[in-house]
Amino acid sequence: MRTSTPALADRQEAHFLASLRAQAPAPERHALWLGLVAVAFTAVQLALVVPGLGLGWDETVYVSQSGPDATRAFFSAPRARGISYLVTPVTAVTSSVTAVRIYLALLAGGALFLALWVWRALLPAPVLALAGGLFASLWITLFYGPQIMPNLWVAFAALATVGCFLRAVEAEPGRDPRALLGLGLGIACVALFRPGDAAWLGLPLVLAALAVPGWRRPLPLAVLGSGAVLGAAQWLVEAHVSYGGVLTRLDRAGEIQGGLGWNLAVDDQVRALAGRSLCRPCDIGWEHPVTALWFLLLPLPLIAGLAVAVRLRLLAPVLLATLTGLSVAVPYLFLIDYAAPRFLLPAYALLALPVALCLVRLCTGPSRWRPLLAGLVVAGLLGHVAVQYGVLRGSVDRSGRAAREIADVAAELGRLGVRPPCVISGHDAVRVAYQAGCASRQLAGHDGSITPAGLRAAADRQAVAVLVAGDRRPPSVARTWTEHPLPDRPVSRNYRAYVAP
Repeated sequence: MRTSTPALADRQEAHFLASLRAQAPAPERHALWLGLVAVAFTAVQLALVVPGLGLGWDETVYVSQSGPDATRAFFSAPRARGISYLVTPVTAVTSSVTAVRIYLALLAGGALFLALWVWRALLPAPVLALAGGLFASLWITLFYGPQIMPNLWVAFAALATVGCFLRAVEAEPGRDPRALLGLGLGIACVALFRPGDAAWLGLPLVLAALAVPGWRRPLPLAVLGSGAVLGAAQWLVEAHVSYGGVLTRLDRAGEIQGGLGWNLAVDDQVRALAGRSLCRPCDIGWEHPVTALWFLLLPLPLIAGLAVAVRLRLLAPVLLATLTGLSVAVPYLFLIDYAAPRFLLPAYALLALPVALCLVRLCTGPSRWRPLLAGLVVAGLLGHVAVQYGVLRGSVDRSGRAAREIADVAAELGRLGVRPPCVISGHDAVRVAYQAGCASRQLAGHDGSITPAGLRAAADRQAVAVLVAGDRRPPSVARTWTEHPLPDRPVSRNYRAYVAP
């Protein structure tokens, strides 16, 4: 009797999945694959990113919050202090930015390994390794690996949270306490770094727990909720102490972000992939379409990955990773009117899983077209990595040039007598002040933290300078102060300082 085609296909799929899982003992196999990816991720950061990376504006705000000699920059409503806490072990003992960079690069490699390790009982080792490689090879991931920015750490924590959630709801009650612990710690870390992202991550997890009968367990949901509240506790307390309540802080945060509401920012994100760290307003042309080709093609391997997951009986972990990845992307694609590629890092980390499953299936599945498909996949990945490398080098070079220009401005101010204790206000004051060892205080805008009278009073006690660029006039309080030209920068022509007597 001839075997039916569906039965044969099912046996082929089962054999394919078994071959992925049985080539070596599972823990050792996962550790080897994931360890290689993590080490390569750290090595590339140390070789290509750390040496030339300057300190960005947001980074300066975060790093200024810690350290014994730090002069704290204004901390606006949308920010959370998780990343400042993360770098405190280094900033407490040294002011070296390079030391912080190396620390974060090493820590990022370890975090990538642990976030993928959580999934070892859910997906085959080659799939996890390729997913980690896909995510780690993005220029955004490498660029922000050693930076003092929260988004990549949200990505690692989100990936671990979803994996621990799946293990917690699928295990017998009390059989996997480490999954419950990881679930609570993971969502707490997300909330500590970016409370809003924790809400968008938790939403599909709660809905999944309610929708799937076998997942309706109170303990994982309780751990998920309590972890989110614990992680956001500092932000919530600060909202009551400094803003008059949570709703007031949320309103202020929305105002600073340009108002939250329906705003289609997908095209902004596409243009920003050419190497823009921030595209606001994103009115630039789409000059390098090849840099966004992978983003535009992403839906195809996502859908194919879900189809493969159905055939391999891996739908639950792959579908939940996809849904949570899409959920955390919603506010940055549809609710704000500007773009920063780093915002989507948590989404990319989760969506890398179904994409990797699709590619592994193409390269190793039971098909007579396997050699051709594998060759196409490898060629496509090599081209993708080459493009990512080019964008990364350009971003690092621009960051390094900006840091050198800021250092030149700070040195010139020092020659003009603006030395600690001192206050700097005006154009790019945050970075210049940090480099010069001064406090940064703005008279207006999102970071308004001092009045004209307060700035005038500060000038009676210490050195004060107001920085102005282009055709702008200095504020009224500084118009009688002495004007001094400063080294021009590409983004700050006619740069000058008004120094108080």
